[in-house]
Amino acid sequence: MNKKLAAALSGGAVLVLALSGCSGDEADDGKKVEAWAKTFCDQAKPQIQKRADAQQTIISTAADGKPADVQAADSKAFRDIADTDKALAKAVESAGVPPVENGEKLRQDAIRELNATATAYEGLRKQVDALDPSDQQKFADGLQGVAKGLKRIEKMDQDALARLQSGELGRAMAEQPGCRKAKPSAAPTTTSGPAARPGTGSASPSPASPSAAVSGRASAAPSASAKPSAPAGPSASASAGSE
Repeated sequence: MNKKLAAALSGGAVLVLALSGCSGDEADDGKKVEAWAKTFCDQAKPQIQKRADAQQTIISTAADGKPADVQAADSKAFRDIADTDKALAKAVESAGVPPVENGEKLRQDAIRELNATATAYEGLRKQVDALDPSDQQKFADGLQGVAKGLKRIEKMDQDALARLQSGELGRAMAEQPGCRKAKPSAAPTTTSGPAARPGTGSASPSPASPSAAVSGRASAAPSASAKPSAPAGPSASASAGSE
């Protein structure tokens, strides 16, 4: 009887140990995931801020600004965003394999997609640099092409880290200050010209996305065929007075 009781107690102890072991393993796994997220997000923080500032530069550039100024602002912003995507790819790589199911695939996919997006932004920068700011109509037409390309790349940018930010890993990243959405360093400004009035007759805040801002600037450019009316000069006034 005592032997049976001892065996039962022994079995119960083994079960308790097994259960506590599982709980301990889960806790360890959670700490590993949290550690990976912290490693990545600490490196990502300055890049996320730099990207937010670059996007705000595009959005805040005046719709009726000088073509050369628009070109310079957009070119620098595209270069900065390309640099941030390259840096984020390196951050994913240096953080190691995420301690989750299919972690290596998630890591490799994120690195590949971030680098591809960086290359796309570099291509967009070259496209902007090739525009001729001295011809307003051609410049506006070129900006429309840039806006279409930017809209497509924005989708790529959103998708690059989407799978990495899902599930348990995504929840851990969301808890890290470094991975939280950054506010632009400079306060948003209101664009002037038609782009600041989408669909209404009153002034409205800056466009919600960089691609919308670029498209708005293209629409705001004056047509090459539109000729300003000749101002009334002194001779015109004199003629009017003599009649």
